[in-house]
Amino acid sequence: MVINIDYTRARELLDSLFAEAETYHPDNQLSNIAPTIVEAADRIFASNTQSYREALLGCALAKLLDRSINVSLPYASHGEGAFNGRTLDEQVINPFLNDKRIPSSRGPYLATFRRNVKFVSETASGLRDKVGYDAFLEFLNTLANADDATLRRLVLYLLCRFVWLRNAAVIPLSRIRRLSLEQLGLIIERLLQIHSGGLLPVLLTVSMLRTLKSCYELQWDVQWQGINVADAASGSMGDVTVRNEGVVLLAIEITERRIDKARVTATFNTKIMNSGIEDYLYIYTKDFPDEEAKAAARAFFSQGHEIGFLQIRDWIVNNLATIGSNGRERFTAELLTLLDARDVPAILKVAWNDSVRDTVSV
Repeated sequence: MVINIDYTRARELLDSLFAEAETYHPDNQLSNIAPTIVEAADRIFASNTQSYREALLGCALAKLLDRSINVSLPYASHGEGAFNGRTLDEQVINPFLNDKRIPSSRGPYLATFRRNVKFVSETASGLRDKVGYDAFLEFLNTLANADDATLRRLVLYLLCRFVWLRNAAVIPLSRIRRLSLEQLGLIIERLLQIHSGGLLPVLLTVSMLRTLKSCYELQWDVQWQGINVADAASGSMGDVTVRNEGVVLLAIEITERRIDKARVTATFNTKIMNSGIEDYLYIYTKDFPDEEAKAAARAFFSQGHEIGFLQIRDWIVNNLATIGSNGRERFTAELLTLLDARDVPAILKVAWNDSVRDTVSV
C-alpha cells in the first residue's frame, strides 16, 4: 500500500527544523553524529550530482513524517511502504530549496535516476558518480534504521549541511534603490524579527549613523566591532563608537536583552566612569528598559554622564523621515554594503531579500 504524505504538514515541519538548523554552526555541530555519517555527508555534498543530497532530504523528511515509509521506494508503483517522491519534491523540497536560496537542481531530483528507480545498491551501475551514490545509500540506510530521537537528529544534521552549503554560496542581494518611508519601516521591522545574534541591529545602527554623517557632512568616525567581542579587548567604548577628530562623541550599546538597573550600574562602573564617557546610549530592539534602569540613568546624569535609551526601529524611521528621499536612498545603499560583506551570514541576506520582496509586492 502506498503511503500518502500531507504536503502542507511536510513543508511546515521542514521550515521548523531548518530554522533550528540555522542556529548551529560548523564549529558547534550537533552531538552524537557518527563519524561515518559525517564522512558520508562530506561525499554527498561534494558530489557534482546535486540530486543525491536533494533526494536524501526528501527521503529523510518522508521517514520523519511516517515511520512506516520505505525510503528506498520513492515511486508509488513500488507498492507496500512506497511514497510519491516526485510529488514530494515538486510540492515541498524544490520550493523549499529555492525559497531558502540554497543551491539546487533546476529540475526534479528523481530526473537524475531512471524512472521507477529504487534506492538500492544495484542502481549504482547506471550512475556516473558511484562514490557519491554509495555515500547516499549509507546515509539513507542509517535513516531507515534509526529510532525516533536519532532520526530527528540526523535530519537536523542534514539540514545543517544545507545551511552551510548556502552560507558558502554567493547570495546576490535584492538591489532596490528607492524605497518609501513606509516600506523601509516594514522592512526594518521584519529584519529585526530574525535571530541574528545581535548582528542585524548593529548593521542597521551603523547604516543609520553613516547616513547621518553623509547627509549632514559631519566629521564623524563611526567605528563598530563584531558581536560578542569584548569592548576592552577591542579598545572600543561600546558596540558602536562615534568619534570626531579622535574625541568620543557617543558610545552605543546595542542590545536585544531587557535593560535593568543592575546592567546600567555595571556599565557605568566598568566603562562609562572609567573611560570618562559623557554620552552613552542603549539602543534596544523591543524590550523597554525598566523604570529602575531609567532612575539609575538619571542619578548618573548628575555626575556628568548621560545615559539614554532608544528603540531602534523608531529611531531609524524618525531619522529617515527627516532626511528626505535622497537620505533614504543613502541609508539603503549603506545597509546593502554592510549586508554584502562576505562574513555576514547568508540567513541575513536571505532575510533582506525576502523582506524586500514581501514589502514591495504588497
